[in-house]
This record gives sequence, C-alpha cells and structure tokens, in this order.
Amino acid sequence: MLTMTSLWAAVLIAAILTWIASALIWTVLPWHKNDYSRLPDEDPALASLRPQGLLPGQYHFPYMASPGDVKDPAVREKLEAGPAGFMTVLPRGVPNMGKSMALSFAFNLFVSAAVAYVASRTIAATADYLEVFRVTGTVAWLAYGMAVIPDAIWFGRPWSIVAKYILDAFIYGLLTAGAFGWLWPAI
Repeated sequence: MLTMTSLWAAVLIAAILTWIASALIWTVLPWHKNDYSRLPDEDPALASLRPQGLLPGQYHFPYMASPGDVKDPAVREKLEAGPAGFMTVLPRGVPNMGKSMALSFAFNLFVSAAVAYVASRTIAATADYLEVFRVTGTVAWLAYGMAVIPDAIWFGRPWSIVAKYILDAFIYGLLTAGAFGWLWPAI
C-alpha cells in the first residue's frame, strides 16, 4: 500500500492541470457562453430587487416554509401565475476573481488528494499506467461531475447545462488520470 506522501507530485500536477483546464473551458471555449440568460427587462427587475435589501444567499420564490405550503391556495396561485424559481444573490460589488480562483485551486487540490487517498488504498504500487488511469480517472470524474445532477432533478437546472458540467468533469478526470498514471510511484 502506498502512502499519501508518495503521491504528492501527482496530487499537485493533477490540481494544476484541472485548474488550467477549468480556466480555459470557462474563458476561451464557447460551450458555457449561453449557460445563463439575461432578464428580458433587466434594469426594472434589478431596480425592484434593490429596495428589498437582499443579503448574499439563496432564495426560493414563491417562498414555502414547508412542503405542505403547496396546498395553500395563495401559494398555488403564485406558482401558477409564475415565475417560480431559485435565485442566488452574491455580495455587492465587483466579484473577487482572485479569491474565487484560489478557492477553485484549493478545491482541485482537495479532489486530487481524495483521488490519491482512494488510489493509495485500492491500487498496487506496481500497477501499470492503464490500471492507475482507469481508477483515478473514474474517481476524479465522479468527484467533479456527479454533484450537479441533483441541481437538475430538484432545482430546475437545465439538463443541457448539466451535461456540459459532466463533460467538463470528464476532461478533469482524464487530466487527473493522466497525472496519476504518469507519476505513479512504482516500487
């Protein structure tokens, strides 16, 4: 059985590769460009939200404190009239991209470390490249991609967007698998 410290280089390289790939996917490639739509009349919509003093967080509208609230005729009327949805409110001001990029890298490092843990407990030190690639790639793909599926099931995220996130995760899984396969410490 391998130790986690014997996989530190693979963890670091995988995190760097996935971070770079994520940056390129979101800034250069076109497939996420239409994930979000503009409100049809944005200025009045924003003007109506400002006086409410919304704090950063998640909101559900029309609001229901419990599943039983859907039986309330007033709530049903609001649901039928629409719109209904979920909204995430960010802090005011220009987003702190440096902080977000650092947290993104920390997440990639965490996933790579989790992959290393699973790999160190399930793959022999003498395993060949393809065996290491299969296991680490699968674990990374699952870690990066599967959490978004409940967003489509429960919160209305379009399946077409979920499919793109799963494709992104597949790319991250391949990069992670390549790093681990290449740097696997055969003893």
